[in-house]
Amino acid sequence: MAQILPEVPMVKTSPEVVRVHRALKQLPDDNFVVWHRLHIHAEPGPDFWLLYQGRHALLIKVSGLSLAGAQRFGQADLFGTAAGRPAEAEHRAMLAFAQAQEAEARDLLGRMPGWILFPNLTRPDLRLLASHAEVPPGITWVGKEELVGSALRARLLGGLSLPLSPEQVTWMRCLFTPEVIIPAAFTVRKPVERHTAAQATLQLMDYDQEAVLKTDLELSAEGRAAAGDFGLRLINGVAGSGKSLIVVYRAKLLRQLYPEKKILGLTHNRPLIRDLQARYRALPPQTPAVEWRTFNQWCKKLWPDKATWRDPVALSSRERIVLQIWQAHLGDTAVSERMLLEEIDWIKDRLIFSVSDYLRAERIGRGFALSEVQRKRVYAAYRAYQDELKACERADWGDIPRMIWSWLQAGRIRLPQYDAILVDEAQFFAPIWFELIKRAVRPGTGHLFLVADPTQGFLRRRQSWVASGLEVRGKVHQLKKSYRTTREILDFATLLYRTRLGEDDDEEIVAPDLMDMPHGTVPTIIVLTSGQDEITRVVNEVERLVAQGLPRRDVLVIHADWKGVDRVIERLGKKLGLGAVVDPKKQDPSDAVRVCTLNAATGLESPIVFLAGVRSLFEQEQSVRLSEEERAELVRDNTRKLYMAITRAGQRLMLTYVGELPEALRKLRTDGSAN
Repeated sequence: MAQILPEVPMVKTSPEVVRVHRALKQLPDDNFVVWHRLHIHAEPGPDFWLLYQGRHALLIKVSGLSLAGAQRFGQADLFGTAAGRPAEAEHRAMLAFAQAQEAEARDLLGRMPGWILFPNLTRPDLRLLASHAEVPPGITWVGKEELVGSALRARLLGGLSLPLSPEQVTWMRCLFTPEVIIPAAFTVRKPVERHTAAQATLQLMDYDQEAVLKTDLELSAEGRAAAGDFGLRLINGVAGSGKSLIVVYRAKLLRQLYPEKKILGLTHNRPLIRDLQARYRALPPQTPAVEWRTFNQWCKKLWPDKATWRDPVALSSRERIVLQIWQAHLGDTAVSERMLLEEIDWIKDRLIFSVSDYLRAERIGRGFALSEVQRKRVYAAYRAYQDELKACERADWGDIPRMIWSWLQAGRIRLPQYDAILVDEAQFFAPIWFELIKRAVRPGTGHLFLVADPTQGFLRRRQSWVASGLEVRGKVHQLKKSYRTTREILDFATLLYRTRLGEDDDEEIVAPDLMDMPHGTVPTIIVLTSGQDEITRVVNEVERLVAQGLPRRDVLVIHADWKGVDRVIERLGKKLGLGAVVDPKKQDPSDAVRVCTLNAATGLESPIVFLAGVRSLFEQEQSVRLSEEERAELVRDNTRKLYMAITRAGQRLMLTYVGELPEALRKLRTDGSAN
C-alpha cells in the first residue's frame, strides 16, 4: 500500500476528496508516497501531491462537480446567464498555487504535470464537458473509472513527471507541506553537506516524523465518534529522533486547525518547558498561544485559593527525616534507608491511600521483594514520615498530585478541560499524574499525545504503560532514526549501555537505525586527579571555545550534582561575565552557556556537551550498605542517566572523570576515545 500523509482525512473534507484519498491509499505499491494538503493554508492549491520512487511526481486537484452540475454547462439559466466554464475554479487553484511561489519554484511547478480528478463523472461525461472548457497546458482531466486500483496505478505511471533531483523533491515538500520545515536554529547537528543552496538551508521532517505529526488530528465530536476510541497516542523514539520537536509542531498544527480549542503542553522539568515554549514561539506563522507548563506548575495553578502553597521540603531535609524514620521503624530489617525512600516515592506515585491499598498493589519490577509483614512495617514507616512532615507543616513533591487528587474527589476543585494534552518525556510521569491528566482531557473529543524514550524514566522499573493506567496497544509509533547526534556519539552511548546492563535490558529499548548517520568526532574521556582540577578543565575548555567564536548557547555543561553545577557557574561566570552562564532550571538561557544537573538535562540538547562529576555515580554503586538488588537497580538507573546525558550532544562530547577509570569507561577509551 502507498504511504499517505495524513493517513486519515479530516472530517470536514469533501466526500469527493475522501474518495480520492481512499483510492490513493489503496495503491498496491509502496513506491508511492502521497501528501494530502491540510486546510491550514490560506491560498488555494492542489489537494494531493504524489511521489513515485522518490523521483517522479504529480499534482492532483479534486473536483466536486456532479453529473447534474455538468449538464448545466453550455445551457443558459432562467435569466439567460451562462454557467461559466467547467473546472474553472480548479484550474485557477492550480495556477494560483504556482503563481504564489518565487520565480525558481514557479518554473519547477510549471513543469509539474497536474490532474483535475472528477470522482462523479465518467470519461464520456468529461468528453462532452471538454468542449465548454479551457484546459491549461500540463493539466489532464481524469474520470471516476481511473479510481479503481489497477487502473489508477497504470494511469498514474503514465502521467508522472520526468525524474526530479533530491533538491527539487525537497522544494516540492516545502511548497506543498511547509508545516514540516525545520528551522536551522532547531538543530544541533551539522547538516550533511550537499553543496547546493537549497539543501544547505532547508531541513525537513522525515516521512516517519511527518506521519506521527499528522496522526489522529481530529478534535471534533464527529471525528472522535468516527474514531470510536479514547484519543491516545504514544510515540517511542531513540534519543535525538525529534520527539520534542514533534510535540511543538503538533501543538502549532492543532492550534492552526482549531484556533478555539484548549491545548496544554506538559513535561516534568523547567529547562525543557522553557525550551518547548521558545521553539513554539519561533515557529511561523504566529498563532494564539498554547499553555506550556511543568506538571508541578500545572498542579500549582489548580491549588485552591484558601490552601496555602508552600514549596516542598528540601532534599537534604527529606533525607534526614527518612533516616530518622528508618532507624526507628526498619533499622533491624533488610530494608535499607534508600529502599524506604524509594518505596515512599513509589507509594506516592500511585493511588495508594491505605495499608490495604498497599498490600494489594503489584510491585513487579521494584528490584526488591517485600513480604506481607515487611509491607506492613514499611507502610507504618511511611505513615510516620507523613506525620513528621505534617508536624513541620511541610510536604514533599510527591504529595502535590495526591493533594490535588484528594481535593478533586472531595469536590473542592474541578480540573480544567483540554481538547488536547501533549506530554513530552512521558516516561518520567507517575501513574497518579496520568490519572489526573486523563480527567483533564475533554470527554468525547479530546486526545492525549505522549512521547517517550524508554531508555529513561519509570520504565527502568519495568513499570508498564498499562500499569500506569494507559492502554496503548495498537496506539504506539516508533521513531528509530536519530537526527541530533553523530554515529560516534550514539555508538559510545550504546556501548556504555550494553557493557553495563547487557542485552537482557533491551526489552523496552527502541533499536536505533544507524543507516546514513553522519560521522563526527569520537567522544573524549579526560582523566583528572581532583574535583577542583575537573572544574578547572571544564571552565578552561568552555572559555576557549567561546573565545574562538562559538555561540555560548551551543555549549551545555552537565554535572552529576547541584554543588558541581554551582561551582561551574561561579567559576565560568567570572571568566565570561554576568548573565553569560545560567542554570536553565532557574533562568531563561537565551544566549548563555547552560549548566545543569544530570536530572535536569533530560530533553535538552546542544552541539557541544561537557559531562562532569560522573565519578560520584560509580562511587554510589560501590557502597557496602547496598543489597545486591539495590546495587543492580542503581547501576541500571545510573546507566540510563549516562546514556541520556551523552546523547544530548549533537557534535562533540567531552566526559571528565576524577581518579582511576572504571572498567566500562576504560573499555570505551580503548575503543577509540581520546585523552
